[in-house]
Amino acid sequence: MVASVISVDRLRKTYGTFVAVEDVSFEVEEGEIFGLLGPNGAGKTTSVECAQGLRVPDAGDISVLGLDPRTEGSQLRQLVGSQLQESALPGRLKVWEALDLFASLVPGGPDWRQVMERWDLTGKASASFSSLSGGQRQRLLVALAVVNEPRVVFLDEMTTGLDPAARRATWQLIEAIRDGGATLVLVTHFMDEAEQLCDRLTIVDEGRVVATGSPQSLIAEHGGDLLIHFSTDRPDVSFLDAIESVHTVSRHGPHVTVAGHGPVLALVGAELVRNGIVPTDLRVQQSTLEDVFLRLTGHGLAE
Repeated sequence: MVASVISVDRLRKTYGTFVAVEDVSFEVEEGEIFGLLGPNGAGKTTSVECAQGLRVPDAGDISVLGLDPRTEGSQLRQLVGSQLQESALPGRLKVWEALDLFASLVPGGPDWRQVMERWDLTGKASASFSSLSGGQRQRLLVALAVVNEPRVVFLDEMTTGLDPAARRATWQLIEAIRDGGATLVLVTHFMDEAEQLCDRLTIVDEGRVVATGSPQSLIAEHGGDLLIHFSTDRPDVSFLDAIESVHTVSRHGPHVTVAGHGPVLALVGAELVRNGIVPTDLRVQQSTLEDVFLRLTGHGLAE
């Protein structure tokens, strides 16, 4: 049985009369990339800051690596790495200076020079933080988060503001951290990012958990029908109606759309071939996490 390295149960956090987190619970298993997904202001950052001992919750229980962040924060911070949402360094601080400083805080870890090489920063060793590109800054911040070889790494909105190429490169960094043996908690409001990277995720909206599961299971459960599109000159495709997984078959001229669930793609494809139809334009339209979020919350990310 896979162990849970993080357990958050009925977390609540307020600031005066403002309720940042109303009721959030989730478990993170060892070795996975776990996502907290939702719009800005949903309570994601507050939740992970409480899990790191950076904020004190008003209610709820938290355990990270068997430690209580409220009473064992110093011990916990020796075991975790973190990139906060507003992470930055003094503009004149050099890359090697930052790595040397962070490595000195947790003795016994790897040589910071090895970390610098691993994250492709050796060529920028003497460059100041202010002179780095967005992608280079992200690589440095990730290197600082993992320089002590943490067992758990928290990454909060680390691709915000990056161009598409830098975002893709950062995704590779995240997967490399997991491949190195760490457990990751990824906070994001980018649906495509969560769908690409996360083994499991919790969708949070207005301080509450909306749903939890793998991206694929959430899409399968809440995303609606799978749509299969193809064209054929055959006038009769009524045999598709007999497939158990098919809900509807509609046609506009030669263009056919089949809506269904479960293994409908494989079943429709097999039935088409059996009936001598091999379309060259067959394509599948599947719901995304954004569709799931809209269906579960009743509003989009921008609202």
